[in-house]
Amino acid sequence: MTSHDWGRVDDDGTVYVKTADGERPVGQYPEGTPEEALKFFTERYDALAFEVDLLDQRIRSGVMAPDEAATSVRTVREQVGSANAVGDLASLLARLDALSPLLDEQREARKAERAQRTAESRAGKERIVAEAERLAEGSDWRNGANRMRELLDEWKALPRIDRASDDSLWRRFSTARTAYTRRRKAHFAEQHEKRDQARSVKERLATEAEELATSTDWGPTAGRYRELMRQWKAAGPAPREVDDALWKRFRGAQDTFFGARDAAAAEQDQEFAANAVVKEQLLVEAEALLPVTDLEAAKRAFREIADRWDAAGKVPRDRMRDLEGRIRRVEQEIRGVEDEHWRTSDPEKSARADDMVSKLEAAIAQVESDLDKARAAGNDRKVAELEENLASRQSFLEMAKRASADFSG
Repeated sequence: MTSHDWGRVDDDGTVYVKTADGERPVGQYPEGTPEEALKFFTERYDALAFEVDLLDQRIRSGVMAPDEAATSVRTVREQVGSANAVGDLASLLARLDALSPLLDEQREARKAERAQRTAESRAGKERIVAEAERLAEGSDWRNGANRMRELLDEWKALPRIDRASDDSLWRRFSTARTAYTRRRKAHFAEQHEKRDQARSVKERLATEAEELATSTDWGPTAGRYRELMRQWKAAGPAPREVDDALWKRFRGAQDTFFGARDAAAAEQDQEFAANAVVKEQLLVEAEALLPVTDLEAAKRAFREIADRWDAAGKVPRDRMRDLEGRIRRVEQEIRGVEDEHWRTSDPEKSARADDMVSKLEAAIAQVESDLDKARAAGNDRKVAELEENLASRQSFLEMAKRASADFSG
């Protein structure tokens, strides 16, 4: 007879488990040794213990609904109570029983959450109604209609509350929307009367714009055109039959002035062409620093080039983006090498990477040992689980080794 803390094997190969009510047979293992028989049935217990651990974790993490969790607890408890396994079955039952108070707490918490959601919905609808009533009393005609539609979408997205309160708030919301729509229509009817006033304003603005079209006082005149444009927009629409014609006059005068200003700027750009040649030569020196092999030397050389770059002066406008972009790319490349150097030389990160490799290698060795045992026992289900586990850990190990190599390099 071979004994175990929680069971034994009789001479005829019958395996018993010890319980608070005494021993009970859990099966036979006639083809193997008593030690193999006990190992077979203790592994069954380990599988049950794993299932209890997993259920305990899922319940405590809150990923399961309380009712679903209670059903799972009953199912697993029945499995444990009648399990043909050798181990401390009573402790597993006690762990399962200990989950009942927790499930009661989770039910209460969910009930409180539902109440909280209802309270939030009520507060949200009261906020929507209050904002709609403010809009109905205001005069934001351009954005108010869009905001009213947004408020309606927000209302639809909120859960219903008790019927009486929901209906009462909806009536207030609907009344505010109707009042706003009526006042908005009245406003635009009034605006129609103002279109004739806008005609005279825009005629004056178009005339002044035409008078400024030949000015060569570039800065102040450009500022005055901006002011004229502001006034044009503020005047509002003129009658449709004249609005387009006035705009063509106004816009044509602007185009004449800004075209002349651009031509003068282009002439000035010719004077800056020599500066662009200097900067192109500096770019040859700067780009020769890449790829960076000596970081400190590259930084010193780039600082000297940057000083000469600033001293070279302005370049034609159509060359600014290209030249500035190229010098900035060199600067960013050097800075990137500097940042990478700092990152890969961080001893704390390197130590963490090495520690991760060591832990994964130890874990893989343990899984490989368990896999050999499962194969020897002919436990195909256990073999499949352990092979999947091993593949996953080996994948993580490869990533960890690459990270460690980066720091070591």
